[in-house]
Amino acid sequence: QVQLVESGGGLVQPGGSLRLSCAASGSFFRFYDRGWYRQAPGKQRELVATITSGGTTNYADSVKGRFTISRDNTKNTVYLQMNSLKPEDTAVHYCNAVHRGMVYWGKGTLVTVSS
Repeated sequence: QVQLVESGGGLVQPGGSLRLSCAASGSFFRFYDRGWYRQAPGKQRELVATITSGGTTNYADSVKGRFTISRDNTKNTVYLQMNSLKPEDTAVHYCNAVHRGMVYWGKGTLVTVSS
C-alpha cells in the first residue's frame, strides 16, 4: 500500500524559509511523478510545483523564483524548499504521487507565515 508522509511545516516569519519533505513507502517511486499542492482556509487546493520521474519541474506563477522542488529517488522522498515566504503562502501543503492514472495523497503539513 502506498503511503505518503509530509513533514517540515511550521510557523515562520515573512521572508523566512522552510523545507518540506514527503517520504513515500513502497517501491518503484522513481517512476512516479511527484507534486506539491496547497489549500488555504476557504480556498480550493492549488498546484504549487511538480517534478516528473525524469526531473522536469513546473511551478505555479505565485511561487516561481522562491520555491524549488527536488527529489531523491534513493530515499523515495520529494522536497519543497520555500524561500522568501509571504503571508499568502499560509496553507496546508500536500504532496502527491502519480503513476499510470493512480494518484496518491499525503495528509498534509501546515505552513503558517506570520509575524
